Amino acid sequence: MSDGGPEADGVETDGAGIEGDADERTVTWRELLAETVAAVGDRQHARWMCETASGSDRDEFTLLLDHAATVRTVRHLDSMVARARSGEPIQYVLGAWTFRTVDLAVDRRALIPRPETELVAGAAIDAARSVGPTRTVVDLGTGSGAIGLAVAQELPVSGTTVWLTDVDVDALDLARANVAGIGRAAANVRLAEPGEWFDALPSDERFDVIVSNPPYVAVGSADLDPGVAEWEPSGALLSGPDGLDDVRVIVSSAPARLRPRGWLILEHGFDQGPALRALMSDVGLVDVETRPDLAGHDRMTVGRLS
Repeated sequence: MSDGGPEADGVETDGAGIEGDADERTVTWRELLAETVAAVGDRQHARWMCETASGSDRDEFTLLLDHAATVRTVRHLDSMVARARSGEPIQYVLGAWTFRTVDLAVDRRALIPRPETELVAGAAIDAARSVGPTRTVVDLGTGSGAIGLAVAQELPVSGTTVWLTDVDVDALDLARANVAGIGRAAANVRLAEPGEWFDALPSDERFDVIVSNPPYVAVGSADLDPGVAEWEPSGALLSGPDGLDDVRVIVSSAPARLRPRGWLILEHGFDQGPALRALMSDVGLVDVETRPDLAGHDRMTVGRLS
């Protein structure tokens, strides 16, 4: 994902709309960029959409600014602008997003990968890296594959096995499509058959690290952003009256699926840390602690099998 902005190119907007007969005239990418900024009101998002429509990265797009766009690319850009103006999240509009070191295809089959979850992946990577010479990790409820594929990408290729599970067939298909994006490390990834949490996995498989970003929002919660509720899959968000239905299932089953000294790492809501610590302690996990995200909010709780 590029991080350059249209302002770096000296582009000024003139309020022109991007719809209409743009694809019937000679129009440059510099003009389209200015029109896109005016249409969506966000310079960075406009730049990303133009790059995606033109099939270029940041540096390539700068070289294209004074070249004419094709009919096909203008139509692609028009479609993305219409979606963005409808309120659809930019990640879905672009169809791709970067998570740590992995470039992912993203769409409405799975949650949008977020920076807070990058910290959860980092904790899983650190825990797995301390195990050797072999290590087995499972990403429960993988969605797009973000956590598990980051783990596979950043751990040594030799001796690493990473399982991905999801109850949703469509989400698992999205994760499968993303596996190829991690290159050689893809050989270490195992996709389970669709199934509920540990039920998706071979019964004799044990893990050094179990990591998950499970549904943890209470049904009817006022804390759920309306935009998230409208666009992202509810099955990956909501989990009973207190948001902990799925967490309870995972925690209660984890000790039987962990190897000695193996770690359980769960993402959760800002106010759920005490409940997670109690649940993990109750099943006998030790070294239980809640860790904050970059904003200082409780974000994940970890525990270890003794």
